[in-house]
Amino acid sequence: MKELLIGNAAVARGLYEAGCAVISSYPGTPSTEITESFAKYDDVYCEWAPNEKVAMESAFGASLRGKRSACCMKHVGLNVAADPLFTMSYTGVNAGLVICVADDPGMHSSQNEQDSRHYAIASKIPMLEPSDSQEALDYAKLAYEISEQFDTPVLFKMCTRVAHSQSIVETGERTEITKEYTKNPQKYIMTPGNAIRRHPFVEERTKKLTEYAESSPLNRIEEGDGSRDFGIITSSTSYQYVKEAFGDTVAVLKLGMINPLPVKLIKDFAAKVGKVYVIEELDPIVETHCKNIGVDVIGKDQFSILGEFSQKSIEQAFDMPDKAVFGLDTDIPVRPPMMCSGCPHRGMYYVLAKNKITVLGDIGCYTLGAAPPLNALDMTLCMGASVSGIHGYNKAGGEETEGKTVCVIGDSTFMHSGVTGLINIAYNQSNSTVIILDNSITGMTGHQQNPTTGYSIKGDPAGKVDLEALCHSIGINSVRVVDPYNLEECEKVVKEELAKNEPSVIISRRPCVLLKYVKPKKPLWVNPDTCRGCKKCMKFGCPSISFRDGHAVVDTTLCVGCGVCAQLCPFDAFESEVPEND
Repeated sequence: MKELLIGNAAVARGLYEAGCAVISSYPGTPSTEITESFAKYDDVYCEWAPNEKVAMESAFGASLRGKRSACCMKHVGLNVAADPLFTMSYTGVNAGLVICVADDPGMHSSQNEQDSRHYAIASKIPMLEPSDSQEALDYAKLAYEISEQFDTPVLFKMCTRVAHSQSIVETGERTEITKEYTKNPQKYIMTPGNAIRRHPFVEERTKKLTEYAESSPLNRIEEGDGSRDFGIITSSTSYQYVKEAFGDTVAVLKLGMINPLPVKLIKDFAAKVGKVYVIEELDPIVETHCKNIGVDVIGKDQFSILGEFSQKSIEQAFDMPDKAVFGLDTDIPVRPPMMCSGCPHRGMYYVLAKNKITVLGDIGCYTLGAAPPLNALDMTLCMGASVSGIHGYNKAGGEETEGKTVCVIGDSTFMHSGVTGLINIAYNQSNSTVIILDNSITGMTGHQQNPTTGYSIKGDPAGKVDLEALCHSIGINSVRVVDPYNLEECEKVVKEELAKNEPSVIISRRPCVLLKYVKPKKPLWVNPDTCRGCKKCMKFGCPSISFRDGHAVVDTTLCVGCGVCAQLCPFDAFESEVPEND
């Protein structure tokens, strides 16, 4: 049957058809939909794990038991899972194991644009890289065959454009695969004595995989029907841009297996053409390989090492004439990302900014508190870094910083990697105040459940972590809960906790306004006769409030009636009853 699927859904379908029985993942754009799509199949097991390391280790356990498994994450998530990744290269697998990682060139939703191909090279694990939805499905199935044939995990690399673009795929039937588990300490117990014997296996496997890459259908030469003055080596979404720019007029070596890379195939291709161009997003992985094997290529000297490519950028690099395009004559106003109307984080951020408190931030939609007009954050590094960071900041700053600094972290991020930082604070007794912004969901990646919500990926009841009890259990004596819609309460508690000479936690708790069960209240309106145009409400950064004709105005289609703006107004201009003629 043919279906129109985004790349991530096609990966999920391929994993399913290949007999994958267990997926454990942590949500991260642009990888999230792989796991969400897989969870729609009722005859498999799927879960959200607290973080990527746990997800990868869970998938390994399922593989060990004899079931084909997978884990999915974004590129920075692979950093978190690197520890098991490198050793799994030594142990190999029982049933097939696929590790899906989605890179984000252009950093549409990420704090860096690292290239995951480096992990494949460093861990000596094969990596496949599809360029459209059909390849995403087909390669996912082939990944399991490679995994079991060569006794290795397989990295499966997506990128934002392939993950979220749609194309037609031909779906098939599911194949059930189960392997017997046999105890094998020499293979699976990675003590130094066993591990040193597995390293030669890894190197021999790489040689065999390189031979496989030479003739694999994953790598193919498209001869083209034009001049042989030059040829192009490319992969992933760059292949699509090349085909859009050149059609079939140029010879192309399309690489679907990006590690290990073939040698003879590349040399043979180069011998057929004049110049050889390597077009790849981000780092010069293929280019470096070509030069190392003695093939002279043109790569990053002509194509950027930064961000995404496009059909237009390829055409410009080759000085091709501009094609006719259609566009608007007027400029479209820029709309930067912002916290939603009624976002529970805004009240807490307003209090922190008002009191000129240094705020170490973390990864989540609450990172938007760094934007004007709140300008509330001083730092954002990676998942969990706010909690670990404030400990070091206050140990270095002492009394100078202890009563003037907090960190903020979301409930899902806290479970991901904030807990260990808080344990460090409790154990090493830094006078630090941690604010957990508990909006009852994993917000930034699209409302996925997490260990604090009490529901599984399918919405079924699940174990629920009690944040207050957890904080107490690791040695935090002072744990307070506030409603971020109550500015007076938030300011009072923040000042009290900062004044204490001990570790403390404030839980700012209110569900995300976009959750289905959160019902908005009646929108507020601004009485123009009462408003004095002081613009104090504008400092709050609510997208529902604008300023026109000398006074504030509320967009009633956006306002959820949270009432925080009314607490800011010194003239009581915000009212709950909208006049009929307004």
